[in-house]
Amino acid sequence: MTYRAPVPDYEFLLKNVVDFDQVPATERFAEASEDLVSAIISEAGKMCEEVLAPLQRGGDLEPARLENGVLRSSPGFSDGWKAIAEGGWLGISAPTDQGGMGLPMSLTTVVNEMMSAACLSLQLAPLMSQGQIEALEHHASDALKQLYLPKLISGEWSGTMNLTEPQAGSDVGALSSKAEPNGDGTFAITGQKIYISWGDTDFTENVCHLVLARLPDGVPGTKGISLFLVPKYLPDAKGNPGQRNDLKVVSLEHKMGLHGSPTCVMQYDGATGWLVGAKHGGMAAMFTMMNNARLGVGGQGVGAGEGAYQHALAYALDRKQGKTPSGSIADHADVRRMLMEMKADLFAARAILLANAVAIDMETATGEADWAARAAFLTPIAKAFGTDTGIRVAETGIQVHGGMGFIEETGAAQYYRDARVTTIYEGTNGIQSMDLVARKMMDGGDMAHALIDEIEEQAERARTTHPNMAESVWQSCESLREATEWLTEQDDLQNRFAGSVPYLRAFARVLGAHFHLKSAMADLGGPREKLARFYINRMLPEHASLLAAATDGAANTFGLTLDELAG
Repeated sequence: MTYRAPVPDYEFLLKNVVDFDQVPATERFAEASEDLVSAIISEAGKMCEEVLAPLQRGGDLEPARLENGVLRSSPGFSDGWKAIAEGGWLGISAPTDQGGMGLPMSLTTVVNEMMSAACLSLQLAPLMSQGQIEALEHHASDALKQLYLPKLISGEWSGTMNLTEPQAGSDVGALSSKAEPNGDGTFAITGQKIYISWGDTDFTENVCHLVLARLPDGVPGTKGISLFLVPKYLPDAKGNPGQRNDLKVVSLEHKMGLHGSPTCVMQYDGATGWLVGAKHGGMAAMFTMMNNARLGVGGQGVGAGEGAYQHALAYALDRKQGKTPSGSIADHADVRRMLMEMKADLFAARAILLANAVAIDMETATGEADWAARAAFLTPIAKAFGTDTGIRVAETGIQVHGGMGFIEETGAAQYYRDARVTTIYEGTNGIQSMDLVARKMMDGGDMAHALIDEIEEQAERARTTHPNMAESVWQSCESLREATEWLTEQDDLQNRFAGSVPYLRAFARVLGAHFHLKSAMADLGGPREKLARFYINRMLPEHASLLAAATDGAANTFGLTLDELAG
């Protein structure tokens, strides 16, 4: 499938909308000059266009498969991984002393999104490795770092994340995998894990699994879980892959989409592993990886949506039907509405994603608690809204194709099938919204109100150039503020949880309007100003109905008994 990397959009957002200029102004990221940023985005974009995009359709039609216990990846995926590894794209934000570039997470976010748009099935592999790199950097011993990080950063080895078990699901604390001390500083890991993305490959020398398991003295629940690094091949004295470890891929899941990405059932039978982080501190270590992955999955949603949008736009411009100025269906009002909604929502979701990444970079550079709180607050919004947007855009792309969207040979349905899981893995979007209204509001709503204040201040500045749009954004902020106050006053968390999904979406709607308004101010009379006007006039009003649902409480949600639901 063809793909054009939207390099100008990324550069515009970084320069004019998400305040990225703060990042290279810090000592930590002083090397991230405008020229370097532009060069990285452009080169990564070329790789996505020329190497990864041609793999998208083949990965769907010729899935990864397991032959006599040996994994066979989709045709061309090995070359795709090689291009990613040799370009250094695995280690954009990785530590320089281990072979990484040490550049901002904002750039990693941009590159990951482009890879997701080009070939989402393959992009999952570097995303998993990047998460493992960050977890090891923060929590592993120096010996483990020195052995594993250079190999993971170079792409010689790849990484995975093993949380879920058949009986546990999202309740990680219910896991049954065990870790027994071997007496030599290693541990014997036994148990089964499911839904392991890229649990094996045929294009890396080793596959390194981060596995959650319980030590003999581990208490029940999440507080008794530890994290272990369990490689497919045990490194020899020289650090090269040696003896095969006692683990295997039991089977590959047959999935709705992402056929090119092997989702493995992993079995560990006394496999040798090394402790990462403190004993019984596995969840803290794993959350380092999961937070990275949640930002990345938000980017997967936006990337898949971008691919679907480009695919639908090309079809709409080419499809001739009815009497229109251009002769194409792109000039029918309803088709134009769909295309505008797709483009406007992608802009909003991408801006939220990059604003989240900028907050992470500023936290890294300064260590300031305010930046940490901002990054933490934006993460569930970026993940949930980014993936919801990806699915909506991909679904709309099928509609733009009309009957041909339902025909697999057009490839339109693949974007939807591939994107569908992004709202489920790395914490369902329902879990993200519950996290937002509970854990992320343990400050009494301070960070939420700080963001609302910023949006209103920006709206006030915009009144001189865009008075009507500024007023709409300001009023939406006041409504969001009232809903936030109502939520924080609810001692019964069920009242918060029942409205958490519409609240998160409403917050994202308002944030999206904020970023569109900033874009309009930076592009007077240009296409981005016109797109902002469409979003604020046509899409922002949705926040009102969402906030009404968010503040309705739990009573109506639980209005029917379980028997009545079944009746």
